[in-house]
Amino acid sequence: MSTNDSHVITVLVVDDHPLLRDGVAFALSGEPDMRIVAYAADGRSAIEAFREHRPDVTLMDLQLPDMSGVDAMCAIRSTFPEARILVLTTYRGDVQVANALKHGASGFLLKASLRKELRDAIRAVKAGRRVISPDAAADLAEYIGGDMLSERELQVLERVARGYANKQVASDLGISEDTVKAHMKNIMSKLDAKDRTHAVVTAAKRGFIQI
Repeated sequence: MSTNDSHVITVLVVDDHPLLRDGVAFALSGEPDMRIVAYAADGRSAIEAFREHRPDVTLMDLQLPDMSGVDAMCAIRSTFPEARILVLTTYRGDVQVANALKHGASGFLLKASLRKELRDAIRAVKAGRRVISPDAAADLAEYIGGDMLSERELQVLERVARGYANKQVASDLGISEDTVKAHMKNIMSKLDAKDRTHAVVTAAKRGFIQI
């Protein structure tokens, strides 16, 4: 392929871990049709870097120190709706996948699979195709159409994840203990969980909450 600038895919790498940025640089270093134009370690820097460089493809971590990757992506796409953003994460929860895609992500890759998938994914996204890591796609397919937790159920579960007893959850949310118990019963049913701990672990795995 020609290395003429008009044929080179420009890439912005957004991640707060130097090792990941170095890994991406190494993975793309031997590709004549790709060039990293900038790095950013947080969401605000990512927005500024995108505005300055207008990259063809942005690699966006979901977990950034100042805002979520999804929030940074939304900020970029609000001004540049054609921005093509490939989300990178260590997390394979189906809720995370669905949320990123709902807000306009062009793809979703697990960091563990970058070496074998990253270059092909960048080319595919530049060509206008959507790319989802096979592992993440499997999770999404497994849970798609399943019961989602309500906002109140998430509030209850987040407090349970912090170690709150039902009485503490009730006091914090201004509801009765019986209501908390009812919410937990619904949560465990939706998540097919055996107990509170299992519900928390399952919800975290699927991306409903972070622990």
